Amino acid sequence: MDYITLSNGVKMPMLGFGVFQIPDNIECKRVVKDALDVGYRSIDTAAAYFNEEGVGEAIKESGIKREELFIATKLWIQDAGYENTKKAFQTSLNKLGIDYLDLYLIHQPMNDYYGSWRAMEELYTQENVRAIGVCNFYPDRLMDLWINAKIKPMLNQIELHPFFQQTDAIKNMQELSIQPEAWGPFAEGGNGIFTNPVLTKIAEKYHKTAAQVILKWNIQRGVIVIPKSVKKERMQENFAVWDFRLDTTDMEQIAKLDLGKSNIIDHFTAQTAKFLNEYKIHD
Repeated sequence: MDYITLSNGVKMPMLGFGVFQIPDNIECKRVVKDALDVGYRSIDTAAAYFNEEGVGEAIKESGIKREELFIATKLWIQDAGYENTKKAFQTSLNKLGIDYLDLYLIHQPMNDYYGSWRAMEELYTQENVRAIGVCNFYPDRLMDLWINAKIKPMLNQIELHPFFQQTDAIKNMQELSIQPEAWGPFAEGGNGIFTNPVLTKIAEKYHKTAAQVILKWNIQRGVIVIPKSVKKERMQENFAVWDFRLDTTDMEQIAKLDLGKSNIIDHFTAQTAKFLNEYKIHD
């Protein structure tokens, strides 16, 4: 496993395990236990995924020492604001059954996220969380927060895959010493990503799969990846990306696949903002 050091000195695995779209806690518990058994030590969840309890139960039953794990969760829009954030943070800790987080993220740049950030700065200063960051902050919002924050965000989790490469956004993060992390590294299976001729040809050269090539491509760009699978054999496949390296030609060919836009979600429309703000995770 390769690790990367965040701007505050905290080491984080370059490859983690995501649990988005596994809302059933019983199923999530099984899946996370499998992932931990495979060797994953970084787990990414969120309050809005409705599976923090399942993640927590898997952690508890795994018997793995807490300090060997890197656990991240996220604050949802509904809980934005200074006081709400502190309450939501404790709720997540209780559901996960742990007494500190390795990474706490603002899930969307909506509602009173500045109030949230002040609370997160306080939680960080009090050593309740080892690192703080954001998700889905495009360059303008990220720069604005970076300029005005007392403690700078350490990570930004955004959509990053061969069809939406966001090269300029990554460059901006690097200039600000903010670590990029990819959600949806497989484009949620869209655009025939696993059978794409460019990716499958490169995969054949290394006796790997297209999925392994996709993960390695992002890792070589300095991007943390958090693929999700409910099948243990796929987890093992995704984990086995450390024994090969893509060459310059491979990277150049994959660069040409960029469509320059998301086919999953458009964060710049009024409809998206309305939908996300109306999505409630509790009464």
